[in-house]
Amino acid sequence: MSRREEALKYHSSGRPGKIEVTWTKPVASQLDLSLAYTPGVAEPCREIALDPERVDLYTARRNLVAVVTNGTAVLGLGNIGPYAAKPVMEGKAVLFKRFADIDVFDLELAETDPERFVNIVAALEPTFGGINLEDIRAPDCFVIEKALRERMNIPVFHDDQHGTAIITTAAIRNAAELVGKPLESLKVTCIGAGAAAISCMQMWVRLGVKRENITMTDVGGVLYADRGDIDEFRAPFARPRGDGRRTLADAMVDADVMIGLSAGNVVSPAMLKTMAKKPIIFALANPDPEIPYQVAVETRPDALIATGRSDYPNQVNNVLGFPYMFRGALDVRAKTITEEMKLAAAEAIAALAREDVPDDVLRAYGQQRLRFGTEYIIPKPFDSRVLYWVAPAVARAAMESGVARDSIDIEEYRQRLYRTISPARRVLFRITETAKSDPRRIVYPEAESDNILRAAHRVLEEGLAKPILIGSPQRIREHAEKLGVDLEGAQIVNPRDADDLERYVDSYFSKRQRRGVTRHHAYKEIRRSRTAFGLMMLDAGHADGLVAGVRQDYPATIRPALQIIGVREGVKRAAGMYMVVTKTGVRFLADTTINIEPDSDTLAEIAILAADTVSDLGIEPRVAMLSFSNFGDAPHPASRKVADATAKVKRLRPDLMIDGEMQATVALDEEARAPYPFCTLKGTANVLIFPNLDAGNAAYKLLAATGGAEIIGPIVLGMRKQVNVLQQGASVDAIVHMTAITVARAIRREALEKKSEAPPA
Repeated sequence: MSRREEALKYHSSGRPGKIEVTWTKPVASQLDLSLAYTPGVAEPCREIALDPERVDLYTARRNLVAVVTNGTAVLGLGNIGPYAAKPVMEGKAVLFKRFADIDVFDLELAETDPERFVNIVAALEPTFGGINLEDIRAPDCFVIEKALRERMNIPVFHDDQHGTAIITTAAIRNAAELVGKPLESLKVTCIGAGAAAISCMQMWVRLGVKRENITMTDVGGVLYADRGDIDEFRAPFARPRGDGRRTLADAMVDADVMIGLSAGNVVSPAMLKTMAKKPIIFALANPDPEIPYQVAVETRPDALIATGRSDYPNQVNNVLGFPYMFRGALDVRAKTITEEMKLAAAEAIAALAREDVPDDVLRAYGQQRLRFGTEYIIPKPFDSRVLYWVAPAVARAAMESGVARDSIDIEEYRQRLYRTISPARRVLFRITETAKSDPRRIVYPEAESDNILRAAHRVLEEGLAKPILIGSPQRIREHAEKLGVDLEGAQIVNPRDADDLERYVDSYFSKRQRRGVTRHHAYKEIRRSRTAFGLMMLDAGHADGLVAGVRQDYPATIRPALQIIGVREGVKRAAGMYMVVTKTGVRFLADTTINIEPDSDTLAEIAILAADTVSDLGIEPRVAMLSFSNFGDAPHPASRKVADATAKVKRLRPDLMIDGEMQATVALDEEARAPYPFCTLKGTANVLIFPNLDAGNAAYKLLAATGGAEIIGPIVLGMRKQVNVLQQGASVDAIVHMTAITVARAIRREALEKKSEAPPA
């Protein structure tokens, strides 16, 4: 399946689109309904009628932003209209919610007249706490934003202008320091003269760059006085008549900084060679920069380079800005967004890049080390610290500049934001980035399955792993061609004529000869069973992991895995665990697949295996041992078994946060845990250990059936090498996620083994 088809399926599958509206108060009873609507709703209506300011107390308005466009300048697609712009606006809504927990209605207006557009949006002020203008062509965007800011008493923010300006301002502050050039001395060439370019240069001037040192270009060349097409918005950056430079090549000579906000491949290596020593190159066109990153590196190895892409260092991404600008502005009920607020955001972003990078961010990007320097001048987009660095800075600036309706304690506010961040919400991203950092060889025995082939294509495209496909090469390639997937880079192995077939047969026979297997049977099994063949590849070190089960039941995969791979040293029994991903976070449920009625020793081992695996995936485990009893209040052999297992884990692994026995509500709700102050579990449990297979299996299947959760797994715990089992009929996404988990665990296990083998310092 092509990237285009994948994208179309992503947006159309299930409920079309990417967002939904849901309720935040109980609506389960007649009493709830009478409070939510008539007659109870009349009471807040009366309060708001007496004082309109109370609308933010009794409704969702304070946390509601409108993302508004007319579709006249959408991404790099141009004037595609409001209908075609809607997927982008929904995407913006997702980012607001994802990064700053801000609710959004996206509004696509069929109106290109600026005055009428302004009238429509201004009339919406009672509904929204803020307005995010998006993808509106220049110069209309300047006119519209200016008029709305004058008429409305809430923040109005055109992200195409100011979001980019904020991030590039943070980047140029740090870049200038790293190359040892004062801001006021920088000679800047700005490629592009649209909304983003003008806003960036205006903000750079406020930062300290001299206006007379800026040369701005567009498709017509250098902007200069009397050129004939310079409007009022670009005029401040037009060069004086006597400046003889007219082409982009002219403008690049002796420039300290090149910032590209235009189109791909408009800058040549020859142009870069004319720049000053130690140049700063921001090639921000996306997906194709003004000059390819590698070309820029090879042409100017002394340069500090940033792009708009995530696969190169120093990604300039607006998601570092707009969610947190609005978070800070909404939380003090700002009347507008001031220049001081924007500059405060930029300074906070720049300052954060100078801080030590925590382990969870390093794991998220598959890095051993990130430190302020030429390849790390601004934080990474998935650095959760941005929320509690930038939003408080914006809120403080709003209060100091006199536009905040509410005054808050900034330090208390920072701590509140910090408490809202759950590293678990980013677990899938972190796992994916870890896998990308060191892709491993993953065997897929069911290689003729549609979903396996499509997943292998995705895995190759995203750089997650090196797929090994087991089966007939001809059939696999023919099938892939019908599906339209590219398998270049994948290894295809036919078990019937593989070079290592005899070696695998001998090894299998050696393992199973006292289990009723003859060499003849071993030969038939390895040639017949692609799962067994793939497991022998893994056993021999010819692969790093195996993912199977999409076409066969669980025992058909796990039984040969236990026979061939077995559990690692020190582990008595394997176990199964599911990852459950919801909007509020990620939880891990074990044992859900293997051990039917574990005794206390097995239950303790399951808890340790689960906790270690969760730790391998970059999350601090908080383990709850589940029961129908809370800390001995319902004595029974079943509850005592759980209590005994908990005590054993605490003796064996005092480093783990674990407690029990406890009911699920006590594990997941801190208020329900209040009567038990002795409980050592802090926060919401993210690893739930069930007392038997009945409970664990029923729990994950109920979560899957009731919706609202993505179930990934089962992840097999305790194996000597990385084997993971798919659910029958697993989706492409589930296979890709399981592949990333398998690779990430292989990387982590190898690192731990090397550490244990290393001689003491």
